[in-house]
Amino acid sequence: MTAGLTAVLVLVGLIVVLVLWAVGIYNGLIRLRNLVQEAWRQIDVELQRRHDLIPNLVETVKGYAAHEKGTFEEVTRARNMAASPGSSVAEQAQQENVLTQALGRLFAVAEAYPDLKANVNFQQLQQELTNTEDRVAAGRRFYNANVRELNTKIEVFPGNIVAGMFGFRRADYFETDDPAARQAPNVQF
Repeated sequence: MTAGLTAVLVLVGLIVVLVLWAVGIYNGLIRLRNLVQEAWRQIDVELQRRHDLIPNLVETVKGYAAHEKGTFEEVTRARNMAASPGSSVAEQAQQENVLTQALGRLFAVAEAYPDLKANVNFQQLQQELTNTEDRVAAGRRFYNANVRELNTKIEVFPGNIVAGMFGFRRADYFETDDPAARQAPNVQF
């Protein structure tokens, strides 16, 4: 073999390795992006379930506390905003935080009515909402873990080169603004 042919074969081999490396990184980015999208869809399903439970809960509370009209309207307005499609992850998180705060006020109203708290329908709805909230929290953790992995791969070398070439963008985390969720629980003995 001549030196020229050897140089061409080495160059072709190097190009093949670089192309395979880029394809591997690209495919990894696609997998991560799909995982992030799948995780968001799971959160979306649970949020829709939450949104569907709220009107029933409001109607149940209305029967016992009809004079709390402002609270009911606030919950309904927050629910409608949160259920509206087309918002980004950050906007959805903000809308869900507003809804969570409104629900907190609704449950505070319910605390003032012992008959309501003893109502089986109210208890079932409250339990369903609690279970749904737990699933949303688990989905949020799964989603945010996938976002972290995708964002890391997009930002670190050499993945950032391939990500930049193919237009991959950082994904938004689904974060809570609820101050109670960010504080450690107060334990008293």
